[in-house]
This record gives sequence, C-alpha cells and structure tokens, in this order.
Amino acid sequence: MIQFEGLSIRRGENLLFDGVTCQIHPGQKVGLTGANGCGKSSLFAVLRNELVIDSGDVKVPRDWVMAHVAQEAPANERPAIEHVLDGDTEWRELDEKIKDPDHPRFLKYQSRYEEIDGYSARSRAAQLLDGLGFNSSDIEKPAREFSGGWRVRLNVAKALMCRSDLLLLDEPTNHLDLDAVLWLERWLKHYTGTLVLIAHDRDFLDQLTTHTLHIEHQKAQLYKGNYSAFERIRAEQLSNLKSQFDKQQREIAHMQDFVRRFRAKATKATQAQSRLKALEKMEVIAPAHVDSPFSFSIPAPEKNPSPLLSLHNASVGYGDTNIVEDIEFAMTPGDRVGLIGPNGAGKSTIIKMLAGELKPNGGNFHSSKEMNIGYFAQHQIEQLQMEHSPMEHIQLLDRECNNGLATENQLRRYIGSFGFSGNKATSKVAPFSGGEKSRLALALICYQRPNLLLLDEPTNHLDLEMRQALAVALQEYAGAVVLVSHDRHLLKVNSDKLMLVANGRATEFKGSVDDYPKWLAEHKRGTVATEFGEQADAKANLNSASAKKEQKRVDAERRKQLQPLTSKIKRAERVMEKLEAEKETIESQLANPELYSDDNKEKLKQVLADQAYVQKELDQAEADWLSATELHEDLSNSLKASA
Repeated sequence: MIQFEGLSIRRGENLLFDGVTCQIHPGQKVGLTGANGCGKSSLFAVLRNELVIDSGDVKVPRDWVMAHVAQEAPANERPAIEHVLDGDTEWRELDEKIKDPDHPRFLKYQSRYEEIDGYSARSRAAQLLDGLGFNSSDIEKPAREFSGGWRVRLNVAKALMCRSDLLLLDEPTNHLDLDAVLWLERWLKHYTGTLVLIAHDRDFLDQLTTHTLHIEHQKAQLYKGNYSAFERIRAEQLSNLKSQFDKQQREIAHMQDFVRRFRAKATKATQAQSRLKALEKMEVIAPAHVDSPFSFSIPAPEKNPSPLLSLHNASVGYGDTNIVEDIEFAMTPGDRVGLIGPNGAGKSTIIKMLAGELKPNGGNFHSSKEMNIGYFAQHQIEQLQMEHSPMEHIQLLDRECNNGLATENQLRRYIGSFGFSGNKATSKVAPFSGGEKSRLALALICYQRPNLLLLDEPTNHLDLEMRQALAVALQEYAGAVVLVSHDRHLLKVNSDKLMLVANGRATEFKGSVDDYPKWLAEHKRGTVATEFGEQADAKANLNSASAKKEQKRVDAERRKQLQPLTSKIKRAERVMEKLEAEKETIESQLANPELYSDDNKEKLKQVLADQAYVQKELDQAEADWLSATELHEDLSNSLKASA
C-alpha cells in the first residue's frame, strides 16, 4: 500500500501539507481533489520522487511499477507507435534481447517475452492509439507532425501501455473529445492496479473512483466512495458552520427555483427528462460548493431578438469541400443546444459558421441584425494581452463597449467573481495557468452581454468549482447557448436539445447524453442508430458502395487542400523565426544605455520605429500561422473521422 506518515511540504513560503497521514490500498481508484494550488500535482511529484519533502515519510512498495503521463510532448521523427511502445520498458528491453538467438540467456528472455505477451505488444499499442482517436494511418507518422493536443494523447497512450501497479493521471481528459473520454473511462474501469486521478470532470470521477482524497487547509482526508458521495459528506460538514449553513439555504432555494421552472415546461421527451434529473442533482450538490471562490453571473443581453438566427438546407466546409450538409437549425432566446458527435465530424466547423468565421457553402442563413455573439474557443486564450493584467483587460473592454462608464469598484467586483481578486487582479497574464487564462477569456466574453453564446470546449483547464459556477451561471443566462463539451455534466444541465453531427449531417438526437455511448458503439460497429434519430438513407449510410466512393472523392479533395496549408505553415514558421531574431537584435540595442543619450536621439527614433514594424509583422505572421494550423487540423480530423 501507499502510506503518507506526517507528511509536510513547503514550496517557497507556501505550506502545502502539514502532517498529512493516510493510506491508499492496492486496487483502489482514488480521485484527488482540492482547489487550484492546494498541492495535488505536488503530491504526484512526491510519489515520483521528484520533490523533496520537509518532514514525515512516504512509502510506496519497492517492487511497484509506476506510470504517469509525461509533461514533455514528443516532437521528433520517431513514429507514434514507437513512442507508445516505450511505455513498456521491460518489453522494449526484451524485444532487443531476443533478436540474438545465440545469447546464452536467450531462452530465458524468450520465456519472459512470451509470459508478458510480447508478441501482441504492437497490436495493444495500436488499440490504445485507436481508442484515443488516432487514425490507422497515424501510427507510423512522425510525432513532430502532430499538433500539441495530439502529442499529449501520445503521452496518455504511452502511460497506459505500461504494465503498471500504480497509475498517476493528472487531468488526462483535458485534450480529449467526448468519444476519447468515454473510451478512456472504459479502459480505466478494467485497470487492475492502483489508480490516483486528478480530474475536473464530475461524471468521469463518479464512474471510476472508489475513494476521494480531498486536500484542504494543508490537510488531506480520504473519503470512501466516488466524487458525488464525497460532495454529500462535505455538504453535511459545511452545514454545521452557521455562516455556511445560511449561505447553503440560499443556494438550495436558488436551485429549487431553477428545477421548478424547468419542470413546468419539460415534456416527456428523453432529453428533457434527462436535463430535469441533472438539474435535480445540481440542487443536491449545490450546498457542497458554497465556499467556492467563483460566483458570477452573465449580464443580461441589451437586446434579445427572436429568432436570433435560422439555417435552412445549409452546408459548410473548407473551400469547395463540405464537411456538413443539409443543416436545419434555428435559435431563439433561452434555447440551449448541445452538439455531440464523433471527433472530426464537424461540430467546431458548425460553431465557426455560427460565429461568422466560416461562410456557408450553400443554403439559407438568416441572422438578426441585433444578434450579439459571444464566442469561446481555445484560440481566444491566445488573444489575451500577456503583459496586461485582468483589470487592464476589463478596463479596455469597458471603454470599448460601455464608454468607460463602470467604476473601478464595479470592475473589480466583476473580475473578482471569476477568481481575480487582490494582487491577482493586477498581475500580468503571462504566467497564469491555462485554467486562469480560460476564466479570464470567459469573463471578457460575458462582459460584452451577448445574446448568443457559442462555447467550444469551454471547460478545458477549468477546475470542478469553476465548472459548477459556469453551469449555474448558464442556467440564469437570458440568451441562447450552443455548446460543444466533453464534460457530460455540463452538457446535461445546459442542453434542452442535442444535435448529432455525424456522417456529414447534423440531425436532432432523440436520446439523452447518457444514450450517446450506446449510439457511438453502434456507429463504430458500422450500424446506423435510427433509434436516436440519425437519418439512415443511402446518402447518409457510409457502408453503401456509392457513399464510400463519394467519401473517397471528398477525402482526396481534403488531402489536396492539406498540401498548400502545410507549405503555408512552414513558410509562416520561417518568417516568425527570422522576425524573432530581428526582434532580439533590436531589444539588445534598446538595452544599451548609450542609445538614450542626446547624440543618439535620431537613432533611437529609428530603432523604436524598427521595433514597431517588426512586432507588427510578427503579429501578422503568427496570425497566418494560427489560421493555417487550425484549418489543417480541422481537415486532418475530418479525414480521420471518415477513415
């Protein structure tokens, strides 16, 4: 077993753990929870012998093999499958040794190789890659050709390849879509070793964990049961505090009002009933989050026209190649639509069309002149000004959309509700974590009072408390929402209607979020799930000969479009490299005190002008690179989905 005995750890001046004592037994699946910065990742570092403890002891059985997801993502010429096979170090060593049949210990090596099922290792590695969303043609592709998110998936596959006794997973679902999350969940259910898991996906934790180790106030307490069981116990503990009890009663009344309002209009449809159950669950768990640092609301839209938009027989894609066709879609104030479907089927493509980043290739698309879109995608984070603080961001935005009428106190309260208070509100964004940057991007989008929110994976990097706050805020929001998310809980509580994007179509999904895994399993077996509303005509059925022929033609077109995009990406990278060098030269000149003497006034002006010009060119090159990379990744994903 793993034993923590009087464990105390400091990081700089911060005391993370103070005399922690607990035990994790073999075979337990433990969810590690606690606020950001409480020490979850530090505890992993201790288990991996990467962090020196101040006092106490940590005991892990010496013969245990430990696996974890590496932080450094591979970016070399080695094929993807070779990186995954590296996860099984014993297999890798034996695979080399049995190549020499004349070695005196050959028979011993071969016996052990057969014992660990070494001849099926490549097959197992390929299955891991397939489960995590890689296409069969990807397994021999050099690691450097994958984007950052796919390289992280390679590291996840490598960790799973290890025949470990202890598996440490730190946010493994962050770069996964819903399909890959469901596959990983099934795989981990059958894992026989000890699992310690950091995750911010409530349903993922509930399905897997047998215990919850909660870190709070420099202590760690082990609770029996999954995350929901822990929440119930925590709610009871908090209710014993008078101040927290009063706040809990307000939260309970608040959620009961949501549930009553939805019950009044809910039909007997599967999805409506599923959402009602999810809201009732929110009512139960709300008291466990009364001490959350986040409690924000999305300002009501200034105008809320109806309808906001409508699409009839619309199609969308890249160039002349359609990714999704025959789209029938309409949004009115208060609508909540969740987009689900396989990776690369076109969910993000539809979101981009609704946001105006892509024009429809055909059909009718009408939108209200008063429509005000708030669009959250991962590239929103890159648009933050890294040298500005959250307060500076919100002040600039207030001047743009509110003529600077808000007072500093009002802006501080608003930005503080997203967790940016005190020194955090005035600190530069650059060193912020991914979760903090995502929170800031959401805060800025919401401040603009949109009447249509388009959210493409908004929960990446967000912790459980922020996800809960977002779910509650979206319930109160008066506008409409279109949501793509691998967080099933968020989809359940914020979707009145589900649209299934698959096989080049977007159709209403008659089931609930909980029915989607069944549809996905049938889809992968090649059957058509008409039970859940997918059209099963010859045009939609990819098993038909004509559809396969058409799909090959479409894929050929997509591959043809990939080449110029690859060239554009490489060209932009060369330009950025050159401009970065010029920028460094200019900055070294500006660091020279002699440049600021009276004799060098003209030279200083010229250097500053050169700096502004190079920065402008660099910004443009980065924008070109980002645009080409996104298009390349979307087309590549579409090819994977159709394979």
